[in-house]
Amino acid sequence: MEERLQKILSAVGTCSRRRAEEYIKAGRVTVNGQPAALGDKADPVQDRIALDGIEIGGTPKERRVLMLYKPRGVVTTLSDEKGRPTVAGFVRGCGARVWPVGRLDMDSEGLLLLTDDGELTNRLLHPRHQVEKEYLVWVTGFYPGALEILCRPMVLDGQRLAPAKVRLIRQREGQTILSVIIHEGKNRQIRRMCARCGLGVVRLKRIREGGLVLDQDLAPGRWRMLSEMEVQQLTIESSLQE
Repeated sequence: MEERLQKILSAVGTCSRRRAEEYIKAGRVTVNGQPAALGDKADPVQDRIALDGIEIGGTPKERRVLMLYKPRGVVTTLSDEKGRPTVAGFVRGCGARVWPVGRLDMDSEGLLLLTDDGELTNRLLHPRHQVEKEYLVWVTGFYPGALEILCRPMVLDGQRLAPAKVRLIRQREGQTILSVIIHEGKNRQIRRMCARCGLGVVRLKRIREGGLVLDQDLAPGRWRMLSEMEVQQLTIESSLQE
């Protein structure tokens, strides 16, 4: 059955779908020896599809999706020119080359998905799928009116954000814990939202993505493989928003 080339390259683990589109535009992908164009389709079983002259496998491989508890002080990249610790260092034993699905800034912690499935990556990251992400945020300087401000639409980097869902979890010894739910994920979005309200963020932890909740017994720096049922649920949730 014919499918778009970028979907085929992503499905067999060659690269993400977005990167595949770049390869096609650059003339690096051929089908049966002929240069491909963006929008072309092919049959991954019948056609010879090649990237830089090397044929790719036509059968989708078993995908791997990992849940990592990213610790603070770690950058969400596979390598870092400054020599800082990266998330790649925690998942080298997973048996595949996986990449992060989205980002958590260096000072944040919690649930981070890593995968070798480009199609799933695109589904979870594309704004139209509106996959919810929930964070626990420890703040100082809290006052009752801050909740109302945080729930209003805001503009960051010239773009209007969808309203966040924010609720008070607990107040203790000068610190307040908030639950913040967003689905866009701009650079340091929650920290910048809190700064608009005059709140200082002491700690930020992602605890949920879609219906997937960070395991309570998963220690910082540890990971586990998701079951196929969990992966399917993530896929279904993102599809419901299309």
